[in-house]
Amino acid sequence: MIKLPLGPLMIDIAGLELTELDRQRLCHPLVGGIILFSRNYANREQLSALTSAIHALRSPALLIAVDHEGGRVQRFRDGFTRLPAMAALGKRWDDDRQSALAAARQVGYVLAAELRACGVDYSFTPVLDLDYGPSRVIGDRAFHRQPEAVIALASALGEGLRQAGMGSCGKHYPGHGYVIPDSHVELPVDDRALAEMQEDIQPYRQLPLDGVMAAHVIYNCVDCNTAVFSNKWIDYLRNDINFNGVVFTDDLSMAGAGVVGGMLNRVDTAYNAGCDMLLVCNAPEVVSDVLAHWTPTIDPARGKRVEALIPELPTKPWAELQDDDAYRSAQKAIAEMTA
Repeated sequence: MIKLPLGPLMIDIAGLELTELDRQRLCHPLVGGIILFSRNYANREQLSALTSAIHALRSPALLIAVDHEGGRVQRFRDGFTRLPAMAALGKRWDDDRQSALAAARQVGYVLAAELRACGVDYSFTPVLDLDYGPSRVIGDRAFHRQPEAVIALASALGEGLRQAGMGSCGKHYPGHGYVIPDSHVELPVDDRALAEMQEDIQPYRQLPLDGVMAAHVIYNCVDCNTAVFSNKWIDYLRNDINFNGVVFTDDLSMAGAGVVGGMLNRVDTAYNAGCDMLLVCNAPEVVSDVLAHWTPTIDPARGKRVEALIPELPTKPWAELQDDDAYRSAQKAIAEMTA
């Protein structure tokens, strides 16, 4: 195991286990984390072996993350609890607020406890985007249209995550719910004034978030660049909202990130804008180019922020989890929601 500070890149791998090339890349000084996808999952035993191998590569250990929100964005399914889309919690909020908050805590706990039992450190959740209706990518991933409902439900979900020892990641800053295009395949532009966006920004002001993922959306009221590449938006997050946690980019391989050119420009611009961890996914040949040719001046404080996301609470093994009353009660409640 090599001792190496965590770098600013979060990359991915192709398969179910590490290749020699994967090990070389994950031990590169510019790398600080790995994001897993459905292609990296066969079953819980395989996932646990993979995460153990990744954690054994370096000290401090790489941050292992996944998009595991519930609903249509849940990377690991077979053998995991089927989690509801967050809109289901929003609908419950409209009927019974206390019941909705209890359910959100239970979803957060099961989500985090199951991932951690298999060695995954962090999930990019909760979605804080407001549900304006026509978005092609957010939809039922959002809790609700009203910011007070989003704040309450995301706070409760975060309590569940922390109960299992996992941090939270609010996304997509400063708000992806208003624009219609999907930033995976297009570049959305939000033409609202900053004053009109304050409802979208309100959850970031009020929630105790550990991480924030910036959006591939241009907000003309502040900058002609997307939030990911905008030092103005990152400064606003740090100095107006007073956020002190980790700032992630959304995947820099997405079409919405093409506004600044090729991948070397993307990682350089995002890092210079103030993002702490830069996601480069589903583009293995591009990762090689970045590792070979990107020569940033590294800010050690950013790596320390990322390191703080690695859970300190001991992992509860899967078998032990099955005897946990809180887990079993939460599982039962979730099953009723997703039936």
